[in-house]
Amino acid sequence: MILANCLPEPARNMVSESVQASCLKNDEAENSSPERKDQKDLQHEDMTLHDMYYHKLSDDDSDSDWDPLQEPPAALKWFCVNCTMPNSDDVVHCGICGEHRESEILVHGFFASPFSKGLLGSKLEVEGILKDSCFQDLTSDNITAVGFDERMLLHSEVIMKPHPHPERPDRLRVIAASLATAGIFPGKCFNIPAREITREELKKVHSLENIEAVEQSSQIVASYFTSDTYANEHSALAARLAAGLCADLASTIFSGRVKNGFALVRPPGHHAGVSHAMGFCLHNNAAVAALAAQTAGAKRVLILDWDVHHGNGTQEIFEQNKSVLYISLHRHEGGKFYPCSGAASEVGKMGAEGYCVNVPWSRGGVGDNDYIFAFQQVVLPIASEFAPDFTIISAGFDAARGDPLGCCDVTPAGFAQMTEMLSTLSGGKLLVILEGGYNLRSISSSATEVIKVLLGERHGCKVDKVVPSRSGLRTVVEVLQIQKNFWSKLEPVLSNLLSVWGVHLQERRKKMIKRKRAFVPVWWKFGRKRFAYQVLTRSVRSKSKKW
Repeated sequence: MILANCLPEPARNMVSESVQASCLKNDEAENSSPERKDQKDLQHEDMTLHDMYYHKLSDDDSDSDWDPLQEPPAALKWFCVNCTMPNSDDVVHCGICGEHRESEILVHGFFASPFSKGLLGSKLEVEGILKDSCFQDLTSDNITAVGFDERMLLHSEVIMKPHPHPERPDRLRVIAASLATAGIFPGKCFNIPAREITREELKKVHSLENIEAVEQSSQIVASYFTSDTYANEHSALAARLAAGLCADLASTIFSGRVKNGFALVRPPGHHAGVSHAMGFCLHNNAAVAALAAQTAGAKRVLILDWDVHHGNGTQEIFEQNKSVLYISLHRHEGGKFYPCSGAASEVGKMGAEGYCVNVPWSRGGVGDNDYIFAFQQVVLPIASEFAPDFTIISAGFDAARGDPLGCCDVTPAGFAQMTEMLSTLSGGKLLVILEGGYNLRSISSSATEVIKVLLGERHGCKVDKVVPSRSGLRTVVEVLQIQKNFWSKLEPVLSNLLSVWGVHLQERRKKMIKRKRAFVPVWWKFGRKRFAYQVLTRSVRSKSKKW
């Protein structure tokens, strides 16, 4: 753990997120030279989540002198409440996302107008946004429970930096404000009382080294586990409360005392492994919840992780465990996207092969259609064969449209549709746990739509005919070809998929071969360069076969 000395002054409320427009340009482009591409590959290897966040603030990737920690120009006076981008004092709307300088998004959630103070539409009175909900008896199996505690807001970065940290207390505030404005929580959901997870419970997931390192942070004003994973004197408490809420929600849902639940918690957890905290995560909340469900009687637990980053910590914890099926859909890009793990070939080990299923997107900008298509072709067939007794969603909303780290294009309706598809499993025993998500409007609207599904207030439209992108189709086919060795239901799925979509894959292959062959002039075959012609054409053929 990296320690930092600083004055014990309270951390400034932090707000982050930016628009994805500039990010999406880079995901499909392949216009860089091989030499420059190699340089970028080397830069990606040791890049942390926080580094990637700051990296996107620079328009010129080749500017090696750019320092993300340098002070912004003197003319920049305020940071946007929605995306944290700096703006000059003479403007009232953010130049990146258009959010008003005095936006009340932290009061009204995504119902607040981005263009002026107040709400979109008529004025609504919002009271007790962060107060406890009205107490109800846990006697109905129709209740949706929410786990939340204000003390988790105390976890924040103490050291003041030019740009606010993306994982900040406002992430919970804006979701709570949205739910309150919608009359959902407080109101329609039961509030699970918070408790701190015990050391004995944590030992089932983490090493003693990890537990003690987190506990040690409570004695220090400011500390860092990695360059992007901060802690203050309240962080250990917040992490224990988050894990405790997830454990209690899991056992309460599995016992049938409530129908389902949403854990509105932070710090997030899916990057936290057996012995390390990283990627903004201290304790692995989903892993704690899975083991709590098994303690309550569940024999098979499914963890579906749709956070845009691979849950390397969750995979590490369960990759040798056949009673927990871990499925992750995430950006991967050949191992260049944080945390550089989660290839389709990572399937589990030591007798648990097939119980890790990775759907690694090859680019950014992935939207609803690709996710729903992957659910139809991969997630649901494997999950139905596994037949879980309990289902957990590691719900990172950083794949949402507008997120500065994820740069993808999933809408609130897309997240709601995926939730509804998973609610058909495990007899509806479903726990949604907040992971990442760093655009305030995106995470608040998406979380609200997901909770509406849990409440039974939202029903998605039919999605029988979903058209994936070419890259999404190739990813799904790759996963099916690997996982069909472990799941019998996937062989007919793959055959049907190739019969319907195979022509598109062949067209893509032919175009690639023609494009590559165009670089080898035919007349070389008959001249002094015939040897080079033979070598190059042989190389093209071998590469096309691999594709």
